[in-house]
Amino acid sequence: MKKILISDKLAEAGINYLNEQSGIQIHIETSLNEEGLCNIIGDYDALLIRSDTKVTKKVLEAAKNLKLIGRAGIGVDNVDIPMATEMGVIVMNTPDANATTTAELAIAHMMSLSRQLPTADRSVRAGKWERSKLMGAEIAHKTLGIVGFGTIGRIVSQRGLGLKMDVIAYDPFVAPEIYEEYGIASVSLDDLVSRADYITLHCPLIEKTRNLIGAAQFAKMKKGAMIINCARGGLIDEQALYDALKSGQCAGAALDVYENEPPVNSPLLELDNIVFTPHLGASTSEAQVAVSVEIARQAVMFLKTGEAVNALNLPRVSAEDLNKSHDFMNLATILGKILVGLANQPITKVEVALYGRAADAAVRPVSVSALIGILSGQVSTPVNRVNAENIAKRQGIALVESVSKDSPDYVSLVQVTGHCADQSIALSGALLGGRRPRLVCINHFDIEVVPEGTLIVTRHDDRPGVISAISSVLGNANINITRMQVSTADVKDQAMAVISVSEPIPESIMQQICKLTAVCNAKQINI
Repeated sequence: MKKILISDKLAEAGINYLNEQSGIQIHIETSLNEEGLCNIIGDYDALLIRSDTKVTKKVLEAAKNLKLIGRAGIGVDNVDIPMATEMGVIVMNTPDANATTTAELAIAHMMSLSRQLPTADRSVRAGKWERSKLMGAEIAHKTLGIVGFGTIGRIVSQRGLGLKMDVIAYDPFVAPEIYEEYGIASVSLDDLVSRADYITLHCPLIEKTRNLIGAAQFAKMKKGAMIINCARGGLIDEQALYDALKSGQCAGAALDVYENEPPVNSPLLELDNIVFTPHLGASTSEAQVAVSVEIARQAVMFLKTGEAVNALNLPRVSAEDLNKSHDFMNLATILGKILVGLANQPITKVEVALYGRAADAAVRPVSVSALIGILSGQVSTPVNRVNAENIAKRQGIALVESVSKDSPDYVSLVQVTGHCADQSIALSGALLGGRRPRLVCINHFDIEVVPEGTLIVTRHDDRPGVISAISSVLGNANINITRMQVSTADVKDQAMAVISVSEPIPESIMQQICKLTAVCNAKQINI
């Protein structure tokens, strides 16, 4: 008999599903604090939670029999995943179960803003009849700009098309084929904010997207455009939003999420041209049922068959194969990080090839590790060996693998090639002494690099003074160069430099390097 503890409220449909399963026994006890959870968790095989239960290191240490933590919803900030992994406990979530609900809230906010519904409601309640003052706008034939074209963004796009809107989207990590499949135009962020009548955000909050919409973006918006955020607080610079709403540059806004929740004392609360909701993205009865039934189904499947759907920390290969492939997996992850740093467009296909002794390793863990390097930090879900392939598929990235015992230049070699719409980037890596990773080739440039820390990769004219000019820019900015490798190739007057620096450098310094006459392009990559 497998025992499941439910420590947060789940919908009745999920509970009923569990009660119908043979060999499954459930116990419901909500509002447990850490001590209370520690006292009873040792008896259970699985723990099903929402956002209230905190699964801490102390709880996991007390969970002697626990095999699974199931989160009914997306966020797992309340689970110590590294500790769960160390304890051999699988963590899974339900990332798509509430997508429709969140998408529909964004559409509802768009409608509300267009017809000034909250203001109209308050006006009538106050005994007024301000029909001429409350003039609205049709959304048909207006342009809807979607920032983030994942599951929720794609649902919003279909709703927008159904409302006869012109729909455009920005997401640098989605392949062109995905946009074509949905009949949506892919544009740059600058193009989107300048063209859209309505902007709705559906991307994760990561380092690259924090304050994605700030003063510069508001300045480029159409006068009278409106913005909606039902994704994550922090995507919009709230001070910049306040200024844009106050000046009229932005005609209206609707927020379901905030930098600080609740937004106590926020100056935005003073404005009339903004609508607020208290993080209701997943708050529908249908979504509550969907996440509850889905996590119940996933938990039963794992406990009965060992199959882990939407697991965040579960390797799919044997310990023996993992051990044999470990160093090559680490190298592939590094190559993936460098690859995505060099790419100018979304990657649509990744080829992973193992040569020489590397061909003795299990190719799938190595290729998945390359995907982890490419995807980590680009999506909101933690990327690991379990979910990397599914995430890549969702992003429109195809994976091709090959092995060969031949390796003319190195005893073992891992090559990761990324294909974009108009470029291909091939990276080769080797293990120095069988353990220490080295980048040994970028396209046709043979160049041996220690791939760690911060790297600046330049493509420049092969002539005197270029390296000196780049070094001068870094030196004047008090940036310490720790290593530098330069390579030429059989192309006309071209060279490449890979410069290791002691710390990440500001974008303004990168722009100075790019503006040097002889520099074709320069990229900063943090490994």
